Amino acid sequence: MNKLIEALNIFLKYGNPAFPTHCEHDELYVMIEPNLVSEEDKAKLDQLGFFPHESGEYFASFTFGSA
Repeated sequence: MNKLIEALNIFLKYGNPAFPTHCEHDELYVMIEPNLVSEEDKAKLDQLGFFPHESGEYFASFTFGSA
């Protein structure tokens, strides 16, 4: 749980969307645009289990998915 909270605190620096997360097919999506996030924070998010989705529109994680 600590890693998830740490990641969410990083995401919060880049926005506070009305609907910040979505879970589908065992993937957790965080609706923050990767191009807004610093390279340093992207590296930390990667360590925490989040990566920019191939669409380039948000982050995803298999670590914190629905299963």
